[in-house]
Amino acid sequence: METPLPWLAPYRDAPLDARVLVPSSKSLTNRALVLAAIAEGPSTVGRPLGSRDTTLMADALVTLGADVERTPAAWTVTPGRRTGTAPTTIDCGLAGTVMRFLPPVAALGPGPVTFDGDEGARARPMGTTISSLRALGVEIDDADRSALPFTVHGTGGVAGGILEVDASASSQFVSALLLAAPAFDHGLDLRHVGAPLPSLPHVEMTVAELRRRGVDVDDSQPDRWRVAPGAVAALDVEIEPDLSNAGVFIGAALATGGRVAVRRWPHETQQAGDAWHRIVRAFGGTSERDGDDMVFAAGNTLSGVDLDLHDVGELTPVVAAVAALADGPSHLRGVAHLRGHETDRLAALATEINRLGGHVTETDDGLRISPQPLHGAIFRTYHDHRMAHAAVVLALRVPELFVENVRTTVKTYPNFAPVWERLVA
Repeated sequence: METPLPWLAPYRDAPLDARVLVPSSKSLTNRALVLAAIAEGPSTVGRPLGSRDTTLMADALVTLGADVERTPAAWTVTPGRRTGTAPTTIDCGLAGTVMRFLPPVAALGPGPVTFDGDEGARARPMGTTISSLRALGVEIDDADRSALPFTVHGTGGVAGGILEVDASASSQFVSALLLAAPAFDHGLDLRHVGAPLPSLPHVEMTVAELRRRGVDVDDSQPDRWRVAPGAVAALDVEIEPDLSNAGVFIGAALATGGRVAVRRWPHETQQAGDAWHRIVRAFGGTSERDGDDMVFAAGNTLSGVDLDLHDVGELTPVVAAVAALADGPSHLRGVAHLRGHETDRLAALATEINRLGGHVTETDDGLRISPQPLHGAIFRTYHDHRMAHAAVVLALRVPELFVENVRTTVKTYPNFAPVWERLVA
């Protein structure tokens, strides 16, 4: 795909006052699709996110034998397994959920399945996926890369049992195994060993989705999950709005001294984006419910923050952008694992904010941000949708800021650029 010309992101010299409905959650959509594909009957996923990551997931599940009937309002998934053993390939794009969630599912079917993706995907850590499946007796050919591309040689089933993993690089390694575990012959007794598990809300989301479908999951001990073997019930669901994607609009309200109402904010959720409540308050703002809306408003000043974002690392790019516009220095901690995301997000944020005249330094596990007067330039996104979100928040207060490739936002937010222009320009 040809890279578009840099896009001049809108500047705004007045407080934002807006109401927005963000697309549905990618994390919930892809978990629902995987579980529907191994369920005991058809399931309908209502209000699915239609983005590159979810399309790749649906296409991959079809490759593995499921049927996915798609309409704009709902996707109906009829489970199934591959019947032949001819080699096939799954395109992961740059989607961590596809490259990590589906190798255990592929191991349940017959024949070789090769996983590959974008050039950037080949740099993402995959060693834990490969080593954990090997420990369960699955043959994987990765040419000693511990990265894409690799081939899973399915034999029609996985025994399961006791397994220890070090998932400190990504919680997706845990979620991937838990999602497939009910289909293992003996279920799974999974134990995380190593540094504290990042992005724990995503694992809690996985456990909650399994239980909604009747799966017996015991997570009463820290860093241990016991999943009983058995059927996954078919379940029709409606996907919540993506609260992480709401962050770019919340960041806009903070950056401009304004307010934004996010529609259909769930009353209870496992989404990491629910942490925006405490983050906004740390910056000196407020959040309050208004019916089905959640209203976020900036305070009289935009305070610097000291935040541990270990459990909600995906929010870091927008938080860093807001911090670069604050009245005082900020320290963002606990996010060393961001170096293994779509790009090295810590290095990328420091490089790009400093390109605008900022003063950002990397620490072992985060960033220190000392706000400085910023100037326009081209802000590179490194094919990372969250970097594009950081760029457009900065552009609200920095004239002549161009975003290198705003199209990368289609990963989780189709039509983001025109929606953003209508809202803030």
